[in-house]
Amino acid sequence: MLACTATATPYVRDEIVARLGLPPETPQIVRGFARPNLALRIAEVERAADRRRLVDDTLYEALGLPGSGRGTAILYGPTRKSTELERDRLAGDGWRVETYHAGLTGEHRDKVSQAFAQGELEIVVATNAFGMGIDRADVRAVIHLAPPGSIEAYYQEVGRGGRDGKDAVALMLVGPGDIARRRALVDGDADGTPEGQESAKHRWSLFLELMRFAEGGSCRHDAILRYFGDEEETLAGCGRCDVCMRLARGESLGNAESDEEVTLIVRKALSAVARIQGRYGLSAAEALLRGVDDPRLRTAGLDRTPTFGILGDRSELWLTRLLRRCVTAGWVDFDGGDRPVVVLTKTGAAVMRGERQARILLPPDENARFRGAAGTSAGSAAGNTSGNSSRGNAFVVRKRGGAGGTDAGSSSTPSDILDGPALARFEALRAHRLRVAQAEAVPSYVVASDRTLREMAERAPQNERELLQIHGIGETKAKKYGAGFLRVLGESPSRAQN
Repeated sequence: MLACTATATPYVRDEIVARLGLPPETPQIVRGFARPNLALRIAEVERAADRRRLVDDTLYEALGLPGSGRGTAILYGPTRKSTELERDRLAGDGWRVETYHAGLTGEHRDKVSQAFAQGELEIVVATNAFGMGIDRADVRAVIHLAPPGSIEAYYQEVGRGGRDGKDAVALMLVGPGDIARRRALVDGDADGTPEGQESAKHRWSLFLELMRFAEGGSCRHDAILRYFGDEEETLAGCGRCDVCMRLARGESLGNAESDEEVTLIVRKALSAVARIQGRYGLSAAEALLRGVDDPRLRTAGLDRTPTFGILGDRSELWLTRLLRRCVTAGWVDFDGGDRPVVVLTKTGAAVMRGERQARILLPPDENARFRGAAGTSAGSAAGNTSGNSSRGNAFVVRKRGGAGGTDAGSSSTPSDILDGPALARFEALRAHRLRVAQAEAVPSYVVASDRTLREMAERAPQNERELLQIHGIGETKAKKYGAGFLRVLGESPSRAQN
């Protein structure tokens, strides 16, 4: 039996093995994944005008003026309405553009696909319904008007650019309301059953991985390759993504604060969330930290608390970014439907009280933004093959232009670069997770996520108390699966050997 897929994380590969009923030791062969000709960029935008400017600048860089014949572009929007509004705007600028989403008739969608394939359209503005089977070689730009649902979706979609091997730009825009909007979509898809709730939890976790990747301070190509387990093709910096370009200009993505100062700032931010728990959104927490005159704060009496103005020396933009990072770190969550309110998680409360370390990279300096930069000449990467050559069934992952990455160097998670004993522990934990999932007939993520296994492999907990400090391990999972994880870690190389 030979099973093939285009894109897959270690978790997805294990899930495929489980669904096919193959044994956990089935060889998994991972082939070339790097796309160094793609200039990956992520930009934070606060206003609609900023969003329009970045879209127009990127289209001009990649395609020139309308009618220049330099290639095509795909824009992905979060909603049907957003695609139609952007289509109308670009058409007004002279572009040959159409929209594509599930609300259109099948006949209309077929016409759009055919027109794009034949070069009659320069741009398609679409939801994620567009793209399967699209194989134009001259897509010079892929622009996300808002973050998609996961790193896998992101990299699969940007992988439609530059298939001729020539330079292409991939820009993702991140706005203030994107996290709350995605949470509402995830909650709206849950059906109320335990399985539906677990699935929604998993989808939310995948989105947070994408947001951690967006916040990252290391080469975006290398982060993606590590996320998908393709260590052989890491580039030690692609020289083309926005992070590499900023580093080349001497800009710092870190902060000068000591660990103690970072912890203090984070605890102050979390105290604001605790004050507004379940009543308002992130903007109210930001207003409380800055100490601004806000009717919500006056009504609730929060303007008379010690938290009012506790970070008043920081800008509104900086505090908004800090609070977003607290969300992606799992310390702050959202509750509610169309108008989500923020809540402090159990882990966030522990960090606020100083019971857990605030492992997070603070946002850049007050005026810094994620900026795109024109790409340099594309590097080259040869495909690599890793895996076991043994008899029996084989599961081959042929990776071609397709799925995304997580921040490997600067998020609240431990490093995704697992070398030597840590990598051996990760693989042993994966095999154990797959056996447990098959025995219980549940998806692998019910047992543990890849992020949980990575942190376990990195920190190598030796008892239940240390295991409870791992992301994704609460008391219930520790009681149900903890003994098995600890046994596997005890049989694997010790952390001291790492």
